[in-house]
Amino acid sequence: MKTVSICFVCLGNICRSPTAEGVMRHLVGEAKLGERILIDSAGTGDWHIGEPPDERAQLAAGSRGYELGALRGRQIGAADFGRFDLLIAMDDKNVAALRQVCPPQQRDKIRLLMEFVPETDARWNGAREVVDPYFGGAEGFEQVLDQCEAACRGLIAALRPQLLA
Repeated sequence: MKTVSICFVCLGNICRSPTAEGVMRHLVGEAKLGERILIDSAGTGDWHIGEPPDERAQLAAGSRGYELGALRGRQIGAADFGRFDLLIAMDDKNVAALRQVCPPQQRDKIRLLMEFVPETDARWNGAREVVDPYFGGAEGFEQVLDQCEAACRGLIAALRPQLLA
């Protein structure tokens, strides 16, 4: 049985990437693909290693039924480029940071999350990056959830054919 391993990546691994991980875990569970899609998250920076996701991210996620409390911040490492099939960044700065440390033969694994939003989703069509809510208010965390839900649904749809092949 084919599996796909995914690591969502943002700067500190306390807002966007754990939110994407939590949303994806939930949607993968609903799709009954939990044994086929392996999910993790990491940050390009080392500021929040071992810390839980931002309380505001946990609160917003919890209000929609996503559990982030057990997740802990970690920094992306060299082994991750061999371990994961996809390293999905939240923005262009994190794509650049990943490319700096990624072996050249594995750079095709690096993608932006918003690339997976279906073209039919007019709300996010054309948005390249998941907004960074860290310095803003609660509405930023809600927007991150909206973006992650749309993109993760599209990601599952994109992965489904290769999982069933």
